[in-house]
Amino acid sequence: MSAGPLDATLVAARLLTPNRTLAPGWMTLADGRVTAIGAGRPQSTERIVDLGPRTCVPGFVDLHVHGGGGVQINSATPAEARAAVDRVAAFHLTHGTTALLATTVSDTPERTLATVAGAAAANGGEAARVLGVHLEGPWLSPERAGAQDPSALREVDMVEVECLLEASAGKLRIVTLAPELPGAEALIERLVDEGVIASIGHTEADYDVAMRAVQLGARHFTHLFNAMQPLSHRRPGPVGAALTADDVVVELIADGRHVHPAMLAMAFRRASSPILITDATAAAGLPEGGRARLGLVDVVVQDGAVTLVHEPGTLAGSALTMEAAIRTMVDLAGVPLEDAVTAATATPATAVGREELGRLQVGSPADVTILDDGLAVAATLVGGRALFDRDGLFGDAGQR
Repeated sequence: MSAGPLDATLVAARLLTPNRTLAPGWMTLADGRVTAIGAGRPQSTERIVDLGPRTCVPGFVDLHVHGGGGVQINSATPAEARAAVDRVAAFHLTHGTTALLATTVSDTPERTLATVAGAAAANGGEAARVLGVHLEGPWLSPERAGAQDPSALREVDMVEVECLLEASAGKLRIVTLAPELPGAEALIERLVDEGVIASIGHTEADYDVAMRAVQLGARHFTHLFNAMQPLSHRRPGPVGAALTADDVVVELIADGRHVHPAMLAMAFRRASSPILITDATAAAGLPEGGRARLGLVDVVVQDGAVTLVHEPGTLAGSALTMEAAIRTMVDLAGVPLEDAVTAATATPATAVGREELGRLQVGSPADVTILDDGLAVAATLVGGRALFDRDGLFGDAGQR
């Protein structure tokens, strides 16, 4: 069990606020919130925690997490799912994530229902906040299934949709779907009515079908470029729709494998609201050759990527963490640190209606990720509590 919220002032070489980078900067935490922020060093010398050359950024918000540390979200029972989500949240906390959506992959109707019910009841425990559920499938294109088990894909069934909405108890936040499927338009309209984000992904849709879905209310694109028609000058497809539509959120997997860094940089410049996701599977955190499950299929860590065991050429989610995604964007895609952090914090938090998260500002929850000069996570605070403290910066408060 961790100690209570810190009552202290953190001083860092850099502190990223919504408006500017303070270098150096400081912020005071009390009762789990940020109570003051300033440039330079604070006048008071009481209860100071000097972070030295490190950088304070908002805690990362990941809207697409299938697993981590050998554990996947998909489960056979609600109790198993709830326990799995808490373990996954604990794993990603150590990599700077302070809030996430528990994300499923296509599965049997029974397991999908059990997983949604259990994930909706999870709260992360002594780990990252669980903001709700992201349902990736089962209403996806068989031609663009990717690593999803084709046998688990199915036609839109509004009875199943209503059962899942009920089981989620209002915690269903995103549904990834292929808008060209029969019944998909009715599904989008129902999700929008319920306040659930309809996301375009795993799709054979062309540009016109994707734009029609946007007009119906789909405001999100799942892992852009992957599991969809490629961008072409004559057939722009869903990628073209994502990069030309206004006010849409575009997910990017920044591991240097799913999307070339040049395309990551281009999407950052053109998309209205790019966000970083991990698409992490249970294989995240496992050593080379480590095996895990993704829904109903077996996956393996191979040369740092995650692939299907039975089809080694097919990427199967990732072993990515948010801290590594930030490094990819900065080191390989040439995106400024401030922009990469915004795409991992404030933008995804706003996308799911949690504007109080993903920002270091007075009054916000003290969800803080502390990076060393190599952009690796040195500590993670949730609600002012030091739940991960690699370097012992906070003494007893940093011990889990």
